Amino acid sequence: MLGRMANHFICTFHVFPSPTSQRLPRFTLLQDGDMNAPEPVQHSSAIVERHNPELWREGLKTGLPTLFGIGAWGMVVGIAMVKSGLTTLQACGMTFLVYAGSAQLASLPLILAHAPIWVVFATGLVVNLRFVIFSALLGPHFAHLPWKQRLFYGYISGDLTVALFLQRFPTMAQIPGKLSYLQGLMFPNWLSWQAGTLIGIFLGSAIPSAWGLGFAGTLAILCITVPLIINSAALCGVVVAGVVSVAAYGFPYKLGLLAAVVAGMLAALAAEGLIEKRKARHG
Repeated sequence: MLGRMANHFICTFHVFPSPTSQRLPRFTLLQDGDMNAPEPVQHSSAIVERHNPELWREGLKTGLPTLFGIGAWGMVVGIAMVKSGLTTLQACGMTFLVYAGSAQLASLPLILAHAPIWVVFATGLVVNLRFVIFSALLGPHFAHLPWKQRLFYGYISGDLTVALFLQRFPTMAQIPGKLSYLQGLMFPNWLSWQAGTLIGIFLGSAIPSAWGLGFAGTLAILCITVPLIINSAALCGVVVAGVVSVAAYGFPYKLGLLAAVVAGMLAALAAEGLIEKRKARHG
């Protein structure tokens, strides 16, 4: 259940490179007897991020259609935690600390089976390895931020928020307001997930399974994901990931999810490379 936290810790210190180390003070070479030397001057290389309300609202507007699906999926996870035997306090602690639906669902059977803690930890880590990839994609955009901030944004990041951000800012160009846009995506996403999960935790016993909330959440997320398929390379990646996820459904510890993510990314990259070569050859 700590897999996501470990992943973000690793990503923050290894994938999100720290900004240029603080420069040493630059001293002026003094001649003997020069008593009026200027004080040492320090030059900071830090980039100051100023809040951009317009881009924050744009991020909020972009992520707004995803909030229903995120909340519904969170409710499913909340119900699953309660019905698996966790107390209300344990379920609440898990959702606030872990904040990763796939890892939470994967760890519940292990917790019920009284598996060793290292097995639970390793399962959460493996299920959430995709966040290392996400961090590698976001890293160049926010490498100038202090490590505490990067750790915080790593914690509240999500699959869809990363995808929507990279769709809006596909290049590494230094554009003012990127962080505000990311905040507009991430903060409502986190709140929607936590609200849905808490509703599932406190009302789980009162919601019948026949309502099919799990399927409703899946459909909502599919409706959000489909418009992100913007070219042939992305379509190739989605098809390959879908085929691999079905073929690897029986893998233990939900390793099929990781295999599908990796296979889909490799397929998309290969397809994009072939398309670029074909364009260069013909044109």
